[in-house]
Amino acid sequence: MLYSSSLRTLSEPHGNRAAARHAHSIDRLRDFSTDKRLFMLVAMAIVVGTAGAVAAWALSHLINLATNLAYYGRFSAEPVSIDGNKLGLAAALIPVAGCLIVGLMARYGSEKIRGHGIPEAMEAILIGQSRIQPKVAILKPLSSAISIGTGGPFGAEGPIIMTGGAFGSLFAQLFHLSNNERKTLLVAGAAAGMAATFNTPVAAMLLAVELLLFEWKPRSFVPVAIASVVAAGWRPWMMGAGILFPMGASAALPPLGLLLAAGLGILAGLASGLLTLMVYTSEDLFQRLPIHWMWWPVLGGIAIGGGGLIEPHALGVGYDNIAALLNGNMTTASTVRLVIVKAVIWSIALGSGTSGGVLAPLLIMGAALGAICGGFMPVGDSGLWALIGMAAMMGGTMRSPLTAIAFAVELTHNMGGLLPLAVACTMAHATTVLTLRRSILTEKVARRGHHVMREYIVDPFETVRASEIMAKPVNRLSADTPMSDIVAFFTAPDVPSRHKTYPVVDDDGHVLRMITRDDVFHLTHMDWSAGQSLRDMISDWRLATGYEDELVGQLADRMADTDVSSIPILCRSDDTLVGLVTRSDLLRVRANLLRNEKERERFIGLVYVFFKHCRF
Repeated sequence: MLYSSSLRTLSEPHGNRAAARHAHSIDRLRDFSTDKRLFMLVAMAIVVGTAGAVAAWALSHLINLATNLAYYGRFSAEPVSIDGNKLGLAAALIPVAGCLIVGLMARYGSEKIRGHGIPEAMEAILIGQSRIQPKVAILKPLSSAISIGTGGPFGAEGPIIMTGGAFGSLFAQLFHLSNNERKTLLVAGAAAGMAATFNTPVAAMLLAVELLLFEWKPRSFVPVAIASVVAAGWRPWMMGAGILFPMGASAALPPLGLLLAAGLGILAGLASGLLTLMVYTSEDLFQRLPIHWMWWPVLGGIAIGGGGLIEPHALGVGYDNIAALLNGNMTTASTVRLVIVKAVIWSIALGSGTSGGVLAPLLIMGAALGAICGGFMPVGDSGLWALIGMAAMMGGTMRSPLTAIAFAVELTHNMGGLLPLAVACTMAHATTVLTLRRSILTEKVARRGHHVMREYIVDPFETVRASEIMAKPVNRLSADTPMSDIVAFFTAPDVPSRHKTYPVVDDDGHVLRMITRDDVFHLTHMDWSAGQSLRDMISDWRLATGYEDELVGQLADRMADTDVSSIPILCRSDDTLVGLVTRSDLLRVRANLLRNEKERERFIGLVYVFFKHCRF
C-alpha cells in the first residue's frame, strides 16, 4: 500500500522516467538489513557452539564431583544421588559449608557470580556492551558446581547459560566487532550451553529470541541457531545420546481436556506469581539484615540443610524427580511434600544470593503441580498433566511460552501433548503478564535500575516513507538574495514570526544549503559587502538531504548523525526540492503509532448485520 501510493505520487509529475527510477529505488530495499558479515559470525558461532558444549560438559562433571566429595568422600565425577548418603543429621551442615564457600568467592572473586545467571547475561547485553570478564567465566561454573553439588536446590541451566555466554563474549572480544555482533556471540554461547545440557536445540533458539536477543534479525538468529545445533551435535559424544526424559506418546485430549489444560495453565501462572513473590520477599528480608551480604548464603544454606532433612529429594538439581513425575512414579503425599519443601528452600536460598539456576526447580514444581491436579482430572494420565504443568510453569514464570512448548516436546518427544502444552503455556503466559509487572528474571535487572522491554514491534520508522510525512509546498530562499535582505527577513521587528529553518535553492530548484536563524545571527557579525548574496556566504556549509521514497528511519539516522533539526527532501529523478521533514514530523509518526494503540472504533454494527442478512 505504501509503495503504490508513493509510486503514484512520483510518476504523475515526472513521467515514466521518474517512475522507473523510483521502482529501482524500491528494489534496493530489503526485508532484512543483514549483510555479508553474517558469514563471519556463522564461522565464529561454530567455535562458540563447541565452547558452549564443553562448558555444559564441564559443569555437569563439576557438579557430580562436588556431590561425590561432599556427601560420599570420594573423588569421582560419576552421577550420584544426594538422598542416598549415610551422613544422617550431619548432612544438614554440608549445604551451609557449600554456601559459605560461594559467599567467599563472590566477595573476593566477583559479585557477578551471585544469582540466577540469566539476569546477569541480560544485564551484560543491555548495559555492559556484551562484555563479560574472564574471571566470571571461571568463577560462575565453579561456584554453581559447589552450590548445587553441596545440595543447593538449583538448576544447572542458569549457570550454563551464563558460562556459555561468557565464553561467547570472551571469544568476540578477541576481534573487532560491534556491540550487536558481540551480543550475538554471547547469546550464541548461552544457547549452545542450554542445547548441550538438555539436548534441546530448538528450545535454545527460541529462548534466545524470547529472552536474550532483544531483536529478531537474521544477523543474530542464524549464528545462534548454528551454535545451538553444533552444541547439540557434540552432546552424544560428550554427555551421551538419547532423550533426557523419555515418555510414550500421549493420546489426544478431548475438548474437555483442552479446557482443563487451560485451567491448569492459569493455575501455573498464579503459582509463578507466588514463587516470584517468595523469591523477592526473601531477598528483601536479607537486605534488611545488619550483616554483610557475603554471609547471606550461609543462612540460605541453613534453610537448605533443614529442608533436606525433611525431604532429601528436594536437594540438588533433581532430574530424577522430574523423571519420576513424568512417568507417574511418585505418590501424591511425596509430591506435595516435595513441592512445598522445594519452593521454600529454593526461594530462601535464591534470595540469599547464592549461585544457581531457576529452570530445573521450576520444572520440578510445575510437574508436581500438574501431577497433583492430574489426580483429579477425568481425562489424561498423571504423567501428561505433570508435563503440561511443568511447561506451563516455565512459560509463565520466564515469560517464554514458545520456549516452554518446544522445551517440553524436545525433553520427552511426546508429540501427543503438543496441543494441550500450547494451550496451557499460552494461558500461563497471559496470566503472569496480566498479574505481574515483571518476571522473576527481569525483576532482578529492574532492581539494579534498568528496565527491560520484552515486546518486539516493527519500528514505524521502517514502514513509513518521507513522502508521507514531509511538509509541502516548502517555503524557500533564493541563493541570489542579497545578504541585507536575508538579515532583514529574519530580524525585522515588523515581520511576522518566521520558521527557524529554510532551504536555500538555486534557479533550477536544487537545494544548496539549509539556513537557520542562528546562522543569520552569526552572519551579521561577519564582514560582507552590500553586493554579496546568500550564495557567497554558504559555500562551505554541510548539507544533509533525503529522497521522498526513502524510509523515515533513514532520515532520522541521517539527522542524528549530522545533528540537524530538519532535512530537505528531493525528487530522485532530478534532485529538485519537493518537501521538508523536521523533528516534529518524526514525532507525528510516533503519535500515529500511539493512536493505533489507543483509539477504538466500530465500523460494522451488529443490528445492521442482523437486519441486512435476516429475512422475516
